[in-house]
Amino acid sequence: MFDWWESLSGYFVYSVIGLESKSAEALHFFIYDTLKIFILLLGIIFAVSFLRTYFNTQKVRLYLQKRSQLSGNVLAALFGIITPFCTCSAIPLFLGFMQARIPMGITFSFLISAPLNNEIAIAMLFGLFGWKITAIYIGFGLLVAIFGGYIIGKMKLERYVLIPINPIEGELEAVHISLRFDKRLREAWANSFDIFKKIYLYVIAGVGVGAFIHGYVPADFIARYAGGDAWYAVPLAVAMGIPMYSNAAGVMPLVEVLTQKGMLLGSALSFMMAVTALSLPEAVILGRILHTRLIALFFGIVALGILAVGYLFNLIL
Repeated sequence: MFDWWESLSGYFVYSVIGLESKSAEALHFFIYDTLKIFILLLGIIFAVSFLRTYFNTQKVRLYLQKRSQLSGNVLAALFGIITPFCTCSAIPLFLGFMQARIPMGITFSFLISAPLNNEIAIAMLFGLFGWKITAIYIGFGLLVAIFGGYIIGKMKLERYVLIPINPIEGELEAVHISLRFDKRLREAWANSFDIFKKIYLYVIAGVGVGAFIHGYVPADFIARYAGGDAWYAVPLAVAMGIPMYSNAAGVMPLVEVLTQKGMLLGSALSFMMAVTALSLPEAVILGRILHTRLIALFFGIVALGILAVGYLFNLIL
C-alpha cells in the first residue's frame, strides 16, 4: 500500500541527500513512517468519527442503565472502542456513568476499554501489522475490559468512592439527534482534524525515538534483554510501560521497531497497553476520587489481563 512512498523516501535519503549507514536508515524510517501513520490516522479516525455521529452519550447511558451486569460490561467495553479518550480524559465520562446509576463494574469496563481499544490504536495496529493482528488485539482488549469490570462489579466496592456521586434525578431521556449527511461529514472531518492536532506531536516524537532505535540500537541488544520467549519478557515490558505517559500514537511506532529488532509481538503490545491503560498520571487523578484499595485492585486486574494478552500473543504468533 505504501511501497511507492517507501521507494520515494529511500531515493530522497540515499540519492538526493546522499546519506549512508545508520543515519540514512534512521532518517529513511522517520520520513516513511511519519507520513504513513499520518495518512492512516486521518483516514480511520475520520471513518470512526463519521460513525460516531449516529451515537450520543445520553442514549448510551440510558441503554446501559437498563442492562444486566455481564451484558452491560460487554456493551460498555464496546462503547470504549468508539470513544476518542485516553484514560485520563475518560474519567469525567466514567463519573457521568456513575451519576446515571450505572453499576460500578460496567463503568470500569468502559474505563479499561477506552484507552486500550480507541480508534488511534486500531488505526496504527492495522497499518503496521494488518487486520488479523488488529482483530486479535481488539478481541483480547475487550476480554480484559469485560471481565475486569465484571470482577470489580461483583466485589461491591462502591464504598471506596471518595467523592459524593449525586445521582441524576428522574429517568434519563434519550435526545434524538438528526443531521444531514453533509453535516455528518463536516462534523467527522472537524473532529478528525481536532484529534489529529492533539496527537501529531506524539506521533512525531514516537517515530523519532523509533527511528533512533531502528538505526542505532543493535537488534541483538533488544533481543538479549527483552526479546525471545523468556518468562520475564512480558512482565518486564509492563513494568517499563507503567511509568510512562503517552497515547497509542506515541507508543505504536516503538512497538513496530521493537518487534523488528527481535522483541516478540506479545511483549511489545504489553508494553503499549501498560503505557496507555496503567499510567501513573491516571493513578494520580483516580486517587482524588477513588480509595487506594480500589485503584490497586483496578490496576492489578488490568495488569493481569495485559500479562495474559502478552503471553497469549507470544504463544500463538
